[in-house]
Amino acid sequence: MKDTPAAVIRLQKVSKTYRIGDSEVRAMQDISLEIQANEFVAIMGPSGSGKSTMLHILGLLDRPDQGAYYLEGRDVSKLGDDALASLRNRCAGFIFQQFHLLPRMSALQNVALPLIYSNQNHMLFKAEERIRSVGLEERKSHKPNELSGGQQQRVAIARSLVNDPLIIFADEPTGNLDSKSEEEIIGILRNLHRQGKTVVMVTHERDLAEMASRIICMRDGRIISDQAVKKTPRAKTEVPPAGSQDRSKAYAQKNKMFLTEMAENLRQGFQALLTNKMRSFLSMLGILIGVASVIAMLALGKGAEVSMQKSMSSLGTNLLSIRSGGFHRGGVAQEAGAVTRFTLQDAEALAKVPHIKRVSAGVSGRGQAVYGNKNWSTTIRGNGLDYAAMRAAVPVLGRYFNTAEMQRRARVAVLGQTLVDELFGGGNPVGRIIKINRIQFQVIGVLPKKGEGFGGNQDDTVVIPVTTAMYRMLGKKFVDAIDVEIDDLKFMEKAEEAIRSLLVKRHNVRPEDEEDAFSIRNMAEMQEALKSMTKTMTMLLGCIAAISLLVGGIGIMNIMLVSVTERTREIGLRKAIGARKKDIMLQFLIEAVVMTICGGVMGIATGVGIAVLITAFTGWVVSVSVSSVLVVTLFSIMVGLVFGLWPAQKAAELNPIEALRYE
Repeated sequence: MKDTPAAVIRLQKVSKTYRIGDSEVRAMQDISLEIQANEFVAIMGPSGSGKSTMLHILGLLDRPDQGAYYLEGRDVSKLGDDALASLRNRCAGFIFQQFHLLPRMSALQNVALPLIYSNQNHMLFKAEERIRSVGLEERKSHKPNELSGGQQQRVAIARSLVNDPLIIFADEPTGNLDSKSEEEIIGILRNLHRQGKTVVMVTHERDLAEMASRIICMRDGRIISDQAVKKTPRAKTEVPPAGSQDRSKAYAQKNKMFLTEMAENLRQGFQALLTNKMRSFLSMLGILIGVASVIAMLALGKGAEVSMQKSMSSLGTNLLSIRSGGFHRGGVAQEAGAVTRFTLQDAEALAKVPHIKRVSAGVSGRGQAVYGNKNWSTTIRGNGLDYAAMRAAVPVLGRYFNTAEMQRRARVAVLGQTLVDELFGGGNPVGRIIKINRIQFQVIGVLPKKGEGFGGNQDDTVVIPVTTAMYRMLGKKFVDAIDVEIDDLKFMEKAEEAIRSLLVKRHNVRPEDEEDAFSIRNMAEMQEALKSMTKTMTMLLGCIAAISLLVGGIGIMNIMLVSVTERTREIGLRKAIGARKKDIMLQFLIEAVVMTICGGVMGIATGVGIAVLITAFTGWVVSVSVSSVLVVTLFSIMVGLVFGLWPAQKAAELNPIEALRYE
């Protein structure tokens, strides 16, 4: 077939085959066709003849398997999905038999829908002009269910014209209308033809087809007749040029339009939530609970810390640690113990000071523990008899060493859990003989498991009598530290002063040297234990909150998948009027984020309310920080993005033809 300058559409040996199970349906077979500008073409044929398939290919909704499709001289048969979507938006206007109006939008909003995907959302006046041209200006605020069938089809026609497309594609435009509405619609189509539009219409009705300027009949995927009804003047209509404006202006306009599109998607996101209020609320419930847990956790952290401090003190953990000097003297750093050296006799003297409940002198060092063919480098601690009671170190298996073993410097040992695991595989070591630095020791007990604490792993240790450590193992004449337990927290300062006076007197410390001679301080280990407990509680609550947020995210994903299924035809419509994959993805991602943000905001309010209520009942001090609110808000957004990604991707990948046919 010879090409002419006025041919707006040219098909060259186009074929299309569908596979249904194991069978093939040849919807179009080697079709060549030209449609000139300003033609009104009617395509007829029985069901299964291929007329709808040809309309879909002409309307850029589908691609041929073979052959070429030239639109204004450009081969569009091999273009990608996004390129076809942009071309549909600029060049094709669709009128469907089922109208395909979005039920939650007004007539005017339905007409303006294609403007979103052509960066013209700010040009609402174009939609108002088009709805006025079809005689529905007074009904522009009505929803589709408030309009008659004929009015709905006129809205669909106005929508197809809002971007001033090159070609109007009408698929059985009067199939669902009464005779009066049918006359109105065909009159509008003929008027569009007279105004210079190219119209391609699929119809079953012969009377309707004869109103066109050309009738094409199809059967079994082939054109069996192509008849001109009357002469039609050919008016050249060009494809709207893309990218012809100044680049800087185009870039600025693109950014502006992107923000406008985002605002429109946000509006539609809130509209989608309000359409199914109860379902949306139930979906947000998991996010609400998770965020409320995080806020309450952070707000109550301080109160929990104070409460645990009191609890720890009431358990008798009011300890003081006395260590030798080793600070700065005369501007020169001194070795630890260079000023004052403590002995076991100092510990015995301190035990007689008022308000001191227990005393334990200690030394420490590193050593190699060996059992059979296993060995482990560990910390060796030589401690007094009261160490177990003072440090919650009463053996969970076996026993602690006694006075007789202390006096005779017995080679007995109590092992930490790490050592038990490494040397005995977690079995019972009591009664076994191990070597520590080549010296044999009998294991008499196993210490309780404590985990990480001040100074590292508290379970990686072996405890032996302090006399054995000093004179048989480490070769020390002085102790490293003396731990003192005060019988009542209120006597802590008084006992500290008494201890200081006694040590100054025993070691003849000059007043000017007293500060450097030794130090007395509250045990940092207890504070570390407190911090560890607080951290454990925080992590526990955090895990609960994370699980709630995870469940909430799954709920969001589930409802978005349901939404994709329910709105399949809407997605098909959006793609038919020019929405690209990224436009569909952005729309559904924004809806998911809107849902999670709403759940997050309600969760923040709920969390603050819970914290206030607990404060009222317990008296704990709470503090909700701005940073915690920002963190949970950001986390809510991330949950929406992550769990909304799959539904959005699924929506973006839908085939527009299949989506439009979805029931």
